[in-house]
Amino acid sequence: MEKIRYVSVHGGHSGEFCDHARDNLEDIIEQYIEMDFAWVGITEHVPPPTDAQRYPDEIEKGISAAFLRERFARYMGHCRHLQAKYQKEITLFVGFETESWQGCLPYIQSVVKQFRPDYIVGSVHHVDDHCIDYSQALYREAAGAVGGMDSLYCRYFDRQHEMLLALEPAVAGHFDLIRIFDADYERRLKKPEIWQRITRNLACIKALDIALDFNLRALKKGAKEPYVSRAILQQAKKMGIVVIPGDDSHGVADIGTYMKVGMEHLKTAGISAGPWLPPRLYDGPKRPRWGADLKYNKIPK
Repeated sequence: MEKIRYVSVHGGHSGEFCDHARDNLEDIIEQYIEMDFAWVGITEHVPPPTDAQRYPDEIEKGISAAFLRERFARYMGHCRHLQAKYQKEITLFVGFETESWQGCLPYIQSVVKQFRPDYIVGSVHHVDDHCIDYSQALYREAAGAVGGMDSLYCRYFDRQHEMLLALEPAVAGHFDLIRIFDADYERRLKKPEIWQRITRNLACIKALDIALDFNLRALKKGAKEPYVSRAILQQAKKMGIVVIPGDDSHGVADIGTYMKVGMEHLKTAGISAGPWLPPRLYDGPKRPRWGADLKYNKIPK
């Protein structure tokens, strides 16, 4: 039987270009090569347009948005250099991960136009400009600001839907990240007003030929299953959505650590483990803006 080679559709955060990651980007790429990954997408965070959108750690360190934008430009250039340098050892894709501040979508479109990434990962880390994945305290603060946990979930998936339609990313990143600090997430996901939004977004993903990031970083954080959770994974399978592993690595030590466990989760869900083809390369939103009458652009009844 042919050996299944690992891939990561969402990986490569480095301490060189991300303040909550570790190690140099080249060291990370060399580790992917050492572990015989077939291909990897390097997907650093997009920089904020203004100081108001910085992450808490960036604020604490006094790092300006202007610096983050300059560093991102260096990231794109350096990543292209490494892509060419290691092309005989590994296939690398140079990309970035989106954010979800209010009003940010035109800005992200401008970043795409300027840097022309190979593809982008469409991720949501904020709800109504409240960061949801940095700490449990900020997560609870976000829930309180929008009227409770159920409302937080609904707003998260609405924000995600808006992002999917506007950016048409090649990959939907850590689809159910909203459950990160919610011990009761399995019950909450089943609530009609939440599950309806999930199935709407999955239908959008299918219609736009977007791959679903099977994100293993949740396991490093102590979760019992990756993003996406089993119920959503089974629904994605029913809908014929492409699912691709992403290690969401934030340093050399993260690479490949949870791949075997992740593959067992896929096997349990009845999803074959590779070989995985890379996502479609990014050529920008080219479809007309969808009307509310289309199936995946509204919440199912």
